[in-house]
Amino acid sequence: MEQNTRRVGTISRGIRCPIFREGDDLGAMVTQSVLEAAESEGFELRDRDVISITESVVARSQGNYASVDAIAKDVRAKLGGETVGVIFPILSRNRFAICLRGIAMGCKKVVLMLSYPSDEVGNALVSLDKIDEAGVNPYSDVLTLERYRELFGENVHEFTGVDYVQYYGDIIRSCGAEVEIIFANQCKTILNYTDCIINCDIHTRARTKRILKAAGAKVVCGLDDILTASVDGSGYNEKYGLLGSNKSTEDSIKLFPRECKDLVLDIQSRILKATGKLVEVMVYGDGAFKDPQGKIWELADPVVSPAYTDGLIGTPSELKLKYLADNDFKDLSGEELREAISASIRAKQSNLVGNMASQGTTPRQLTDLIGSLCDLTSGSGDKGTPVVLVQGYFDNYTN
Repeated sequence: MEQNTRRVGTISRGIRCPIFREGDDLGAMVTQSVLEAAESEGFELRDRDVISITESVVARSQGNYASVDAIAKDVRAKLGGETVGVIFPILSRNRFAICLRGIAMGCKKVVLMLSYPSDEVGNALVSLDKIDEAGVNPYSDVLTLERYRELFGENVHEFTGVDYVQYYGDIIRSCGAEVEIIFANQCKTILNYTDCIINCDIHTRARTKRILKAAGAKVVCGLDDILTASVDGSGYNEKYGLLGSNKSTEDSIKLFPRECKDLVLDIQSRILKATGKLVEVMVYGDGAFKDPQGKIWELADPVVSPAYTDGLIGTPSELKLKYLADNDFKDLSGEELREAISASIRAKQSNLVGNMASQGTTPRQLTDLIGSLCDLTSGSGDKGTPVVLVQGYFDNYTN
């Protein structure tokens, strides 16, 4: 191997930062944090490094918060304040409980329709084994709360220890609304109870709205249709509404950040001016990956990345080294093999669709892949690294 060949590929570094507050100049502070980390740890920025900022600090700096009162007022205005069907919510104290509190405050009765055996992102109400034992067909069968309890009893979440059926019912009642809980997976089922509906699913929301409207629903709002504009000075998100929000306090949420393309361009410009290097910049939320133990698919945000510089558009264009080594160059070894593979990489086309040598590579958006890496690097707790620097992601074997 040549002496000047780098021996390290992709590196993901969590960058420790100050605690960000509303009104902070995020562009300046992120740039400073990255430059100070580089000086402290003795590394240099390169062209096409990726600086990623978690959506939480972006929303915080924007002051994008809303109270349950603001949610309630918007729900009442858009759905009439009487009986509202709330369907397909995810089971999460952080993601949905406070939204549910606001929704319940905005109507007289909630018909809560939960998907089963799990929610959209994989949180289980009941195991598939128990479903099989009970002879229930979750695709077609509708269960009342009484029937659910009769068949399955109480079921607490594997990781949180919460019985979400009881928990969500208690939240609705505590807000002064009546509650009826049913379990079904066909969205049209809710029309047997009410024609004013909030569909709370994330990635299937457009289809759900389409089916309900075609079936005669009077009003259909997704979570992305609530708080799309400020209510009495509240935060809002014109594109995603309540989707992507997180619990802030018992009576308020932090919304997904509003338009932040200007932020990523600002940081890109600041780094170019300070170092002469053209880096890519993105804002990221949840990663997109599934936990094999708990069966939870992480992505509860509407997208992994709400804003990114143009160099992050597209998907990887990669060849599978082991495919080349085992097939095209199976009779080569050592330096001869290295040179042959390097030549293939240098000659590869930008579009490898249908090329067998690219099979097994990951056909996902760059922002989904890098955002997932960043989410795992920064964690969701007390690491204190809301900015992640990814270096060498666009390298290949020839660099």
